[in-house]
Amino acid sequence: MDETRPPRPGEELPLERLAPYLRAQLGIGADPPIDITQFPGGHSNLTYLVTIGARALVLRRPPFGSKVKGAHDMGREVRVLERLAPVYPRAPRPVHYCADEDVIGAKFYLMERVPGVILRRQLPPDLVIDAAMARRLSEALIDGLSELHALDYQAVGLGDFGNPAGYVERQVAGWSKRYRDSQTDDVPELERVGAWLAAHVPPSPPATIVHNDYKYDNLVLDAHDLTRIVGILDWEMATIGDPLMDLGTTLCYWVEPGDPPDMRALAFGPTMLPGSLDRRGLAERYAATTGRDLTQLRFYYCFGLFKTAVVVQQIYYRYQQGLTHDERFAAMRDRVGAMARQAAAQL
Repeated sequence: MDETRPPRPGEELPLERLAPYLRAQLGIGADPPIDITQFPGGHSNLTYLVTIGARALVLRRPPFGSKVKGAHDMGREVRVLERLAPVYPRAPRPVHYCADEDVIGAKFYLMERVPGVILRRQLPPDLVIDAAMARRLSEALIDGLSELHALDYQAVGLGDFGNPAGYVERQVAGWSKRYRDSQTDDVPELERVGAWLAAHVPPSPPATIVHNDYKYDNLVLDAHDLTRIVGILDWEMATIGDPLMDLGTTLCYWVEPGDPPDMRALAFGPTMLPGSLDRRGLAERYAATTGRDLTQLRFYYCFGLFKTAVVVQQIYYRYQQGLTHDERFAAMRDRVGAMARQAAAQL
């Protein structure tokens, strides 16, 4: 289980306003104490554990100081979870959405806490994963993405959730603009990759639900069987679009032993465990289970690196502007360069 800590300085929630609001909205009496701690991981939306007596809920709100238009839409995230949770057990169940920014200074929502194990960059010292288990874990991860893409988004009520037509073109243009809006340094490789992507947009397969941030540390695993995914977290970028964009993002997070040292240092999760499938193995298994043509996979992998580099650049921009004081963000500039070079090398 992820352990929580007292909220970071500057990221505290106003309990004097939040507590009475929660008691009224959730029908809670005055007796159970309300305690709030923070999950220390993550780099985008902020996540807190709200303990009300014996009940544990998770609260998500936008990061402080973010001015990115259209990002961190709490209502959108709740909407996709409301549609998915009744038919897709891996989607956490939303409990309450608050659109009144006067309560904590931003819109937020509460969801059920999904108990289980999350694999981070550093494994717990008492967790030993041998080569056979590492392979099964990597197979479970990619099979989970295939299963998500097999959901009928029309049937679950998400037919109007996105606009699949022109999705890839809009993504390339949108993330290029976000990079320009948050740029702090010259990264010629990122400029080159953005131009190449705009000139090489492939035709898309039929649209599916797209998670857009599918990786180890957004998966909750069964503590008694780590190869069973019991929850998928962080749906803030979910939409309806090209499923291979989702695959490309997952592959961009999948660092392997043969990557350059600056990419290996990123270590988005325990993807380099002996026995794990490599990126090619993941792609081949995805193709075998979905039947999708991966001829243009280089485009999707490069886009995943490009988009993630821009996300990291936005985080670094907030830090440089003094909009967040989370010292983890000081090294983000180097990460932008590493992903940009990795993408440029594919061209």
